[in-house]
Amino acid sequence: MERFVEDYQKRRLTDRFDIMTAINILKSQGYDDDDLIKEIIRVFYVDLDAYNEVVQAAA
Repeated sequence: MERFVEDYQKRRLTDRFDIMTAINILKSQGYDDDDLIKEIIRVFYVDLDAYNEVVQAAA
């Protein structure tokens, strides 16, 4: 699914719960682990340290 998001429209994801919610939504839409990070940073401003902690905790 092609989505176009302008930088001023991006939401900041810094809370681990919000990051996990975004991951779950994208996975439910069919994104695999390799494409997940590409899509999430295209749609959101993400705290990458928090993102990596969430992904490692889920593994």
